[in-house]
Amino acid sequence: MLKREPREKKDLPKKGVRFKKDCSFCKDNLDIDYKNLELLSRYVSSRGKILSRRISGNCAKHQRKIARQVKLARFLNLLPYSGKTFS
Repeated sequence: MLKREPREKKDLPKKGVRFKKDCSFCKDNLDIDYKNLELLSRYVSSRGKILSRRISGNCAKHQRKIARQVKLARFLNLLPYSGKTFS
């Protein structure tokens, strides 16, 4: 039976190299408000789900604030809970 030589880290291929997105709220000093539906709808998918930090590129502080404001806008019936409305 042959023994394998341990591979060094530099020989291993890199998997899933991602770049870090900058938080647009930290960069531009924007204010998050439940009445700003145009801004909040950018962080909600077409199905009505709140986009994750990994996809939106927000920092944890602003992602929590977005989630809170989206939920408040939904409660006040400014944003729909689901993406599509059937009539």
